[in-house]
Amino acid sequence: MGILDHFSHVFDCAGDDHRKLKKRRQLQTVEIKVKMDCEGCERRVRGAVEGMKGVTSVDVEPKQHKLTVVGYVDPAKVVHRVRYRTGKHAELWPYVPYDVVAHPYAPGVYDKKAPSGYVRYAGDPNVNQLARASSTEVRYTTAFSDDNPQACVIM
Repeated sequence: MGILDHFSHVFDCAGDDHRKLKKRRQLQTVEIKVKMDCEGCERRVRGAVEGMKGVTSVDVEPKQHKLTVVGYVDPAKVVHRVRYRTGKHAELWPYVPYDVVAHPYAPGVYDKKAPSGYVRYAGDPNVNQLARASSTEVRYTTAFSDDNPQACVIM
């Protein structure tokens, strides 16, 4: 995957095959949420992914119901393989650390089933209503804020 591979393709004398280079996949970390109840489920999920072409490492965290796959793989194919081989519902890891989200306790973002320190990722502004506050709402909420030096003195 380095310089030698590049030079071997450049100086290949086999014909026109060097012009038809395959598009190489990049090294990715794919995190998947899969429900695992016991050690048997854990072994089955690990075995389903370990045999895939391009996988370099597999890490299973059964308490968080999380599968982490590192390798030259397509995330959609990994999810499909886990679903097909295990028969379990699998999806890409939907959680992000709560520090990343502007309003972690807004409806649609806060999830009781999320592991501690995580909230559901809400990139859609329709889900997170607090992220779309109008200018009048912002004016009224900052008028009584302790961070605002011109805030109302009555408070």
